[in-house]
This record gives sequence, structure tokens and C-alpha cells, in this order.
Amino acid sequence: MKRRSFFKLGGLAALGSTLVNPIDTFAGRNDIAINSTNKKAKNIIFMVSDGMSSGTLNMANMYSERILGKTSNWIQLYHENKVTRGLMDMASASSIVTDSAAASSSWGGGFRVKNGSLNISPSGEENMPIWQKFKSKGKKAGCVTTVPITHATPAGFTVSMKSRNDQSAIAEEYLRIGYDVLLGGGQRYFEPSHRKDKKDMYVAFQKQNYEVAKNKSELKNTDRSKKLLGVFDYDGLPYEIDRKQSVELTKTIPTLAEMTEIAINQMKDHPEGFVLQIESGKVDWAAHANDVAALIHEQLQFDEAIAVALKFAEQDKNTLVVITTDHGNANPGMIYGKYADNHFDSLADYKYTNEYILNSIKADYSEFQIKDFVKNCINVDLADDEIKTITSYYNGLKKGDDGLYNYKHLPFSAFAEIQKKYNSVGWISMDHSADYVEVAMFGPGNHLHKPFMKNTDMHYLLLEAAEVDNKF
Repeated sequence: MKRRSFFKLGGLAALGSTLVNPIDTFAGRNDIAINSTNKKAKNIIFMVSDGMSSGTLNMANMYSERILGKTSNWIQLYHENKVTRGLMDMASASSIVTDSAAASSSWGGGFRVKNGSLNISPSGEENMPIWQKFKSKGKKAGCVTTVPITHATPAGFTVSMKSRNDQSAIAEEYLRIGYDVLLGGGQRYFEPSHRKDKKDMYVAFQKQNYEVAKNKSELKNTDRSKKLLGVFDYDGLPYEIDRKQSVELTKTIPTLAEMTEIAINQMKDHPEGFVLQIESGKVDWAAHANDVAALIHEQLQFDEAIAVALKFAEQDKNTLVVITTDHGNANPGMIYGKYADNHFDSLADYKYTNEYILNSIKADYSEFQIKDFVKNCINVDLADDEIKTITSYYNGLKKGDDGLYNYKHLPFSAFAEIQKKYNSVGWISMDHSADYVEVAMFGPGNHLHKPFMKNTDMHYLLLEAAEVDNKF
């Protein structure tokens, strides 16, 4: 199939006009990217920092430069002009503010769907997910994430379901379709003791020639001749900054970069190539909690996975790497002020997430114990009124937040507001925002990348880059 004729197919009829930008006419943008190439992409690695507002990318890079002494891998790609760069509109069929299911489905199925659904059109039709399209053409396909492997973002590339919430059914769909690599959390959807139907999904996967790994040691000793299922925690994996503080968690829970490397190695020798989605899902969870330490270190964990993917792509020369996010969340950022620099640098003293701190505080803690505990965790001396504010949530005077992923109603918002005085980090909310999102592309196929695109255009761009016909 001729590459230029691809845009005449189905959904691509409108893509050419959708992606037109007047800048291209005058600047010849597609000619200036150092690594732009018309070569076919044998492999695709699609990387998603879920819920990453531009402020998250910014603060993670500032932390990396000011505290760690190096530019983040993502921003370094911009410095070196190694990638094409653009913005993407992520609206869903039901709202200008998308959820992760509709966002991923726009890429996965090529159509906008309502928030909460996975590749089911507003009229009830199923849209075939793109990883199924690639598998039907002989490629291996996999997903890696730091949240349950059955969560919305990997599911949007892989299954069609009315509701993102039926994660037990999503696990069964993965098995039915036969994806080659599945790594993340979500034991509750695989272990019979946690499933309502009492099915042992681990046994079911093993019967279909899957190697099952439940910790880092097992993951690093897998049989590459088999398909791979790795599930490493009950729900999402621990936040990276908390994991590093625990000897036990460090030994048993793999990092996103480690899972990325193993997933690539598991599929890289396949003659027809592979497609792999990599998600840092707890960037989103941290933003929902206004948890700055969790947010920055989850973004930096994603950044390490970028390094793994780019290293492989640079050596392989047949791999398209897409780096993006599905929506903004909470829009965090540094606030102007006399002590902004020092306040930001104080984040180097944060040893734990707010989730860890607020979960550790008990109702019978004295004000002195709370003050001492917070000081040990983030090196902040809370004022008396601030301690009383925190205490009020534990003695029943105030009710904690009802935010997403906050099942224990911890006072995340109040604690973040207290911290703002000391770290100058502000938040607009505890939920998603309608940001245009960053998109960076490296490798064969990135010549198709335009400065501004609609989320559904990405589906057809990936098919075009790999020269896969859209007739299914």
C-alpha cells in the first residue's frame, strides 16, 4: 500500500484537513525535525503520563535540574530537537473535560466516546481497539502501568466495554484476546478470593501459555517464549517515593522503567514487530490528591521509562515512540513570591507522600505527635493552628475530601493548602481539566505529526505510521 494513499481511507478522509496548520505552509515544519523520517514503523511504543498538566512536567523538570542536577529526559528531548512536538485536543463525546476511559478510547478506537465508556460509541456501536487491529496483522501487543492493568488507559487501547468500572470483566477480555504482555497492579481483579465470581484468573492465564509474575524477582526470571502477566499489588502500585523508603517494597515491586525494559525485551524479537503502551497512572492519582511529592516522583518515574524506551528506539531505528498525556489534572504550579526558589527546593526534604502521612496519623495522636511526625516526613514545622486543622479531621469535627481514589476521605486538600505556605505550590482543583496536552514523537512516522491535532487523529496516525490498513 502506498503511504500517501492511506489518508484516503475511512476516518482519514478528514484527518488531512483536521491537521492542517498555517504554520506548515510558511515554515515547512515537517522538514526541520532532526529525526523525521518516512520509514515504516515496525514497532510502536505509546507512553502516557496520565493526568499530567503542563505544570507537572515543568515542576518535575525543575526538581530534576535543581535537586538531582540533570535535565529531565522529556525536556532534554526538546533541548536536543530529537522529537517533533505539538498539542492535542482531548475532549470526549460528552464533555470538553475528558476522563481517562474516553481519552484512551479516542486513541484506541479512533472515535470520541462518552466519559466512562471504553470504545463504545454514543449510539452503542463497538469500535475495534487499535491493539486488536495490530494483533490481527501479526504484531505482539502489550500494556504496562503503575495502576491496575485493567484500568481505563490500558483498557482504552485493548477492549470495548460499556463501563470502565467492570475491571474483572476487562481481565477476562485480556485473556480472550490474548495480549502478549500485561504488567501492573490489580490483584483484586485476578485473585479468586477478591473476585465476586471466585474465578482464579491466574490459573486461567497459565492455562493459555502465560507466565505469571507476582513480584520483581519472578518478573526478572520470566520465560520469553511465553506470554507474560505480571500483577504486583492489590490495586495500584505504591507511589515511587514511598516505595524507595521501604526495603521490602524496593525488593518486591518493580519500577515503571524496569517493567518497560522487560516488556520490550519480551517482544522485541518478534518478526512482525510489537506495539506497547506504557502508563504512569499514579501521576493522575497524585494530582487528584493534590500530593506534590507523589506527583513529582511519579512523573520522574515516567521520565526514567522514557529513557528506556528511547534507548531501545535509537538502537532499533524501526520504532516510533509517542510521549503524551491524556488530560490535565489539578493544574499545579509554582506561585510567584519572594521565597519561591527556596520553597521549591524544600521539596527535596519530602521523604513521603501526603497519602502516607495522612494514612499514618491516628485519631489518638496528640498535637505534639502530629507536629513531630510531619516534621520527620517533610521537614516542615507546622504552626499550632495548622496542627489543629489537621486534628479536626481525625476527631470528627470536619469531614475529609470525597475525591477520586480517596476512599478513606483523607484531608488531602486541607493539607495541600497548609503546605502551600511552605512550598509555594498551588492547585486549581482536585480533578481533571480541559488542557490541550503535550505530544512528542520520535522515530519513523513522526513526519505525520502536526503542531495541533484532535485526539482521534492519533489512532489513524499510528496505523499510517505502521502501514496498517484501516479496513477491519
